[in-house]
Amino acid sequence: MKPSSTQTFHYTRRSFFGAASTVFSFNFFPSRVFGANQRLQVAGIGVGGKGKGDFDGLARHGNVVAACDIDARRLELAVRKYPKAQKFSDYRQMLSELGSKIDAITVCTADHTHAPATMMAMEQGIHVYVQKPLTHTVWEARQLAVMARKRNICTQMGNQGTASDGIREGAEYLQAGGIGSVQEIHAWTNRPVWPQAPQVTKRPSEKMVPPSYLDWNSFVGPAPERPYHSCYTPFKWRGWRDYGTGALGDMACHTTNLAFMGCGLTQPTMVKSVNTGPANEETFSSWGTVYMDFPKTESRGSIKFCWYEGKVGNNGGDNQGIKNLPPLDFFYGQKPKSSGLLLLGTDGVMYSPNDYGADWLVYKKGKWYTKNEVEKPRPSLPRNGRGDDGMKEELVLAIRQNNPKLAMSNFDYSGNMTEAILLGNIAMLVGGKFTWDAKNLITNRAEANKLISKVYRKGWEVTPA
Repeated sequence: MKPSSTQTFHYTRRSFFGAASTVFSFNFFPSRVFGANQRLQVAGIGVGGKGKGDFDGLARHGNVVAACDIDARRLELAVRKYPKAQKFSDYRQMLSELGSKIDAITVCTADHTHAPATMMAMEQGIHVYVQKPLTHTVWEARQLAVMARKRNICTQMGNQGTASDGIREGAEYLQAGGIGSVQEIHAWTNRPVWPQAPQVTKRPSEKMVPPSYLDWNSFVGPAPERPYHSCYTPFKWRGWRDYGTGALGDMACHTTNLAFMGCGLTQPTMVKSVNTGPANEETFSSWGTVYMDFPKTESRGSIKFCWYEGKVGNNGGDNQGIKNLPPLDFFYGQKPKSSGLLLLGTDGVMYSPNDYGADWLVYKKGKWYTKNEVEKPRPSLPRNGRGDDGMKEELVLAIRQNNPKLAMSNFDYSGNMTEAILLGNIAMLVGGKFTWDAKNLITNRAEANKLISKVYRKGWEVTPA
């Protein structure tokens, strides 16, 4: 499949915050929006685990039409509260039969099926809430964002920290120059916490029969066919390249969200892998570091971005290897948490000691200050403060008012973020560095270009937007 040459829609800090301050000139009161005769018809694809929370969260605002999950046990548990819901294990069948009756849907499946399910829903005019990372490939992220704009679909990606007051205050503080001009961004994670290379180097040879409750064919979905094995699902699919996006895909949409929002990051021009462990054709590596160069925009200078994951030298076991972290000098006496974010500016440092950006500290003039001890600018973003529930509420508000921008992690924002993040995975897989032409979705290296998109199993394709 050839990459699309459609130009990416990018937020600059000016356009993002300007639009937000216009459309969000009110406090967020969901109770003022929903009337007795305005209930949405909702459904869910992937309704076990985190998916159940997303499904239930959206269901509070509507009537449940249907639910889909590859695991019949999880499906039965999820629909207990919704006795009228029709049940499916294949989302294609559900959307084909009931798509015209569904207003909004959640998608919380393995990463590789996010885009096929979401695109099929949007083609029918269904509004969508999709778990992070938005897609499995860079090309898919572009297609979903373009389709959402074409059809005026209301969308939201599930990086739930977006709804916290803290991340929005932090973004405003950065926008107002609270630490001066941001020059470097450093983010790290405790992932992976599942098997990857070098512990796993090939597919298992042992033969297994799929459990009676599991629709293995629907799990494989758009990926190449392979025999069932318990090493793939649940959860451990994250380390397998055909199904997951590794540690970077799993957590960077959370951990770097404050940086993307506050600095108006668009797309990098250069991506480089350094100090990265061995990968293979089947799995991602257990450790890696990625550098990216984000070019200057109308409102800020260029920024160097650094991502750190795993434990360097980890050949198996939780206590092996050395935690991959930014230079300790950047912490100015703070003890690094297992995951976090540092932004280095000309006038100070911002440190968020968690994955969601809700809490942050500022180092200025030789002293650390909590977010409640610094002078904050006048609010320009709405205050939600409802966490995961708030993400669904904003999506429903966007649907009610026919204004996709009201959902702050809509596909224009989250698609741009996902594209940049997944480029880091490509760098770790091919090694070295490459330049990135975002407009044309192409690098200067043939082996990297092969990973921008992928080949789909027949019947599970993503339609180009």
